[in-house]
Amino acid sequence: MLAKTFGCSVFGVNASLITIETHVGQGSKCHLVGLPDSTIKEAILRVESSIKQMGCFFPRRKVVINLAPANVRKEGSAYDLAIALSIIQASEQIDLLDLDHYVIMGELALDGIIRPIKGALPIAIEARRNGIQKIILPKSNAHEAAFVEDLQVYGMESLQETVQFLRGKTYHQAIKSENPFTTQHTFSVDFAQVQGQVMAKRAFEIAAAGGHNLILIGPPGAGKTMLAKRIPSILPPLSLEEAMETTIVHSIAGKVPPQQALLAQRPYRSPHHTISSTALIGGGSNPQPGEITLAHNGVLFLDELPEFSKHALEVMRQPLEDRKVFISRARYAVEFPANFMLVASMNPCPCGYYNHPTKDCTCGAEVVQRYLNKISGPLLDRIDLHVEVLPVLFDEMRETTSQEGSEAIYARVIAARAMQTKRFAEQAIQVNALMDSPITRKICLLDQASELRLKTAMQRLSLSARAYDRILKVARTIADLAQSEHIQMEHLTEAIAYRSLDRENWGG
Repeated sequence: MLAKTFGCSVFGVNASLITIETHVGQGSKCHLVGLPDSTIKEAILRVESSIKQMGCFFPRRKVVINLAPANVRKEGSAYDLAIALSIIQASEQIDLLDLDHYVIMGELALDGIIRPIKGALPIAIEARRNGIQKIILPKSNAHEAAFVEDLQVYGMESLQETVQFLRGKTYHQAIKSENPFTTQHTFSVDFAQVQGQVMAKRAFEIAAAGGHNLILIGPPGAGKTMLAKRIPSILPPLSLEEAMETTIVHSIAGKVPPQQALLAQRPYRSPHHTISSTALIGGGSNPQPGEITLAHNGVLFLDELPEFSKHALEVMRQPLEDRKVFISRARYAVEFPANFMLVASMNPCPCGYYNHPTKDCTCGAEVVQRYLNKISGPLLDRIDLHVEVLPVLFDEMRETTSQEGSEAIYARVIAARAMQTKRFAEQAIQVNALMDSPITRKICLLDQASELRLKTAMQRLSLSARAYDRILKVARTIADLAQSEHIQMEHLTEAIAYRSLDRENWGG
């Protein structure tokens, strides 16, 4: 007898429908065809044990399991449940109703328990796109898929429970998302907890308002990491579209918390400096998103930037421009989104005390310059804001005056973002940092005095054309924070001040 059901293969951030066909006939061997990887081939052992645990038998006849289309490689253990059900149906042990009306995914334990899978949300989206209205998933993944409209999602805990449901012996209510998307803005950290550092706080406000990349440079203990951890508290909430994109990425990586529908807060990723370029960018034999993709629509914080491998930093250059990453290998080519805000920090020299107000630096000028040269010029060009962070003085630490909190900064950021939303209403960009060069020159208009000031700065700092555009974008964001329709001289002057590392005498 022939049995058929459906599954999905996840590749990149998308899924494609897979037809699972099983035929039991005369013979004595089990054949698994359709370009399965070794994990799927091992499924036969898991399926056999699971079927026996529920009182059925694995047929000792010729079993042919075909995963179609046959020219698409299938990977992972998520096909176990569909294979087991199709074998039970094809061997005529139990009549399963409407098996070919479902997309079924789940990994089986040897005792028949269904384990979680990766990519439940893109699988659900693909099922709906192909007109399939019912999907069976592990119970811990069901809420994630239930956010997709016009789809009946059933969460199961075991093979036996699934068989009883498909026989019509038990009733299961289709799961509705109990965690609808909200834009709650609550954080345990706050900029009010940071004493002093007025310029650094201002730089974070500008970065959050315009989506700009930022680097902090200063001695150990100045508060660089502490400041960076607080940037999510002033970022605008995710829109519904952004939440879907972010959840899809984390679903593929298996990082969506159980029983949660959509991620409601922007991701904040902080990988260690020993990370490999593949882990940072993504890839592998079964392509997985890297840290820059897991930070999509959020923040990627790289602490101690010069300690990262040169190759890992340089491969970030193109994703920082394109806001996506292309991974091409002999067997596949895949695209991952990478629209993230880069926040980096570094010491000014190997000992950490160059430019320190009270401690002497033990590094020579050449040592300092060699340390700074670990960060290439093209990478620095892609970072809009360079902020020097100095240690907080004792009197500032003992200051009892309350500091401005994240809530006040957040309100100004939201107002600035509203201006950008209105400005780019007819364009496919959301923030000033995403403007390309033609749009930048069209929108960021300067008066004659401001043009002269910028020309002088470009000549004195030997800035590149890319840095020129960065200054204009930052100036536009500063004007947005001031609710100004035009860029004024003070806005441009402040933007130029955030190019510290471009100065020829810095570190000299």
